[in-house]
Amino acid sequence: MTTTSETVDAVARVYAQSLLELADAAGGDDKIVETGGELSVIAEMIREDAEVAEFLRSPIVDSDKRAEALRRIFEGRVSDLVLRFMLVLNGKGRLGEFGAMTSAYDQLVNERMGRVEVDVMTIDGSLGADQLALLAEKVKAKLGQEPVFHQYADDSLIGGIVLRVGDQLIDGSVRGQLRRMREELLASGSTRVRAGADDFLAD
Repeated sequence: MTTTSETVDAVARVYAQSLLELADAAGGDDKIVETGGELSVIAEMIREDAEVAEFLRSPIVDSDKRAEALRRIFEGRVSDLVLRFMLVLNGKGRLGEFGAMTSAYDQLVNERMGRVEVDVMTIDGSLGADQLALLAEKVKAKLGQEPVFHQYADDSLIGGIVLRVGDQLIDGSVRGQLRRMREELLASGSTRVRAGADDFLAD
């Protein structure tokens, strides 16, 4: 059964693919990257301002008035391509999905350029440039793609590092090591208990 979230993601990817193709036709990789940057700035503004988000997605707001506001606010501040994209979304009643479309666009750009998004979690979320460079070499050697890192702090970690690549979690934290040690000890203890029971029954 397809969920609402999956449907939104699929629709977002279709719109993002269309925008990427238009950006490519308008100026190749440079235009694609520029367009992604503009989308990210607008998406961040929407995330940080609840009133803006409500204005963009509310079915109560007249679409013509919203289009007029979009032109007044964004004309001359973003490319014509991005403004036209927003106007199309407005006409289709899909401006509320702008964030999902931005994420889908970023994903398509990464796929096109051989990059992969990697979440990096450490206790303070602040690996230095040298550490990130070393980590990038290891990730690229493992996945064959150039990593794009996003650092996050996780104070539940005792030390070490946890990576998330898509649905895959790579736990190199001290907490993860302790958990694996505990599991090994429990498994070992369980094996010995079973062996002892077998010996007892055999006597």
